Amino acid sequence: MPRPVHFEIHASDPARAQTFYSGLFGWEFTAWGPPGMYWLIKTGTQGPGIDGGLVPRRGDAPGPMAAVNGFVCTVNVDSVDQTFAQALKTGGSEALPKMPIPGVGWLAYIKDTEGNILGLMQNDPGAK
Repeated sequence: MPRPVHFEIHASDPARAQTFYSGLFGWEFTAWGPPGMYWLIKTGTQGPGIDGGLVPRRGDAPGPMAAVNGFVCTVNVDSVDQTFAQALKTGGSEALPKMPIPGVGWLAYIKDTEGNILGLMQNDPGAK
């Protein structure tokens, strides 16, 4: 069965996006290929997950009220509340507030500094 092996973040301002994600999650960015055209993203080494890339956006950014215009990447976090608050402090905005996913955990959606939607998931089988 095919599984995702890589993700890409499209950014109008790649430096701003790198600051946001490295500050929020500690992700590491390494330039790859022609200067200013692509960065590899290392998301960590512990537990399940995938690494990705960052690319300059080729076209208009989604508007402030835009619906999802691509896959939503969801990141496993220790605390949705803390990570959500940190995302707002580092330039993100609320897309959908924290909600329970019964038997699974807590989920919230933010928009990053580039208007992309990002999910935050805190595992909690007791969530109702």
